[in-house]
Amino acid sequence: MRGLVYKSTGSWYVVRDEQGKSWNARIKGVMKLDSITSTNPVAVGDWVQMEIEEQAIASAMITTIEPRTNYLHRQSPRHKYQHHIVAANLDLSMLIVTVKSPKTSTGFIDRCLIASEMYHVPSIIVCNKADLHTDKENTVFEEWKRVYGGAGYPVLLVSAETGLGMDELLSMLSRKTTLVTGHSGVGKSSLLNRWLPGINRRTQDVSGWSGKGLHTTTFAEMFELPQGGRLIDTPGMREFGLVNLEKAELSHYFPEMRKLLDGCQYNNCQHLNEPQCAVKEAVRTGIIDEKRYLSYVNLLDSIDERNY
Repeated sequence: MRGLVYKSTGSWYVVRDEQGKSWNARIKGVMKLDSITSTNPVAVGDWVQMEIEEQAIASAMITTIEPRTNYLHRQSPRHKYQHHIVAANLDLSMLIVTVKSPKTSTGFIDRCLIASEMYHVPSIIVCNKADLHTDKENTVFEEWKRVYGGAGYPVLLVSAETGLGMDELLSMLSRKTTLVTGHSGVGKSSLLNRWLPGINRRTQDVSGWSGKGLHTTTFAEMFELPQGGRLIDTPGMREFGLVNLEKAELSHYFPEMRKLLDGCQYNNCQHLNEPQCAVKEAVRTGIIDEKRYLSYVNLLDSIDERNY
């Protein structure tokens, strides 16, 4: 029996079969030993094959994971040198950010975008809490829109509180399987509560003493949008460690750099001190934003520190 994984709690899964029935499923023991290198062999968004255990209580055993079209993973929060699959079979990654309460760092934004680029998942950036903006916050948002829009990413301003920007955003999510990610406290649960009446996702205020979000989601779960499409909600992430990334590959995951790489004199150019570097020339002439280039340099330095 074929089914789609809608919820993962680490050891048990909610799987919906092709007739729409939900099953409580667990993994067949031998699967854990079958060349699975991640901390979670089955992820939300996976298509799986199941065997029925008890029909009366809708209990099943997952026997096979079907090949994935793609997936996103991050460094395991408990095992530094292992990865944790966030979600599988994605059409879109929606990164929720905020200018204040809490402020999202551009370093975090860049790491999330690179993770999506590595696995060929298109990204959009959604800046929530527009209702809290003053002129100062609007100036920051416009700068983000200039920098990331210039790199090729759609950047939207929305408010889960007032509904600003909802129609445009929902039209982009229609008929797609979308990963929803971002720091804790940026309003992922508030957006889901607005779009999916009745799910009552728990929300919390941002911690007053730290300015950081508080975790309200502890496991990944997928929901059906009324107008078609699916959203995968994930636990809020304080950090987004990149996994299996080599220094020579990094510039390939900056879209504005990728299209210029053939213009560099050296095939292995890291765009630092090499002569006739097309990327550095593009930074000098303003084609590539200097902030993005500096982020690239900082990330390049950090790769060795993590020993990947």
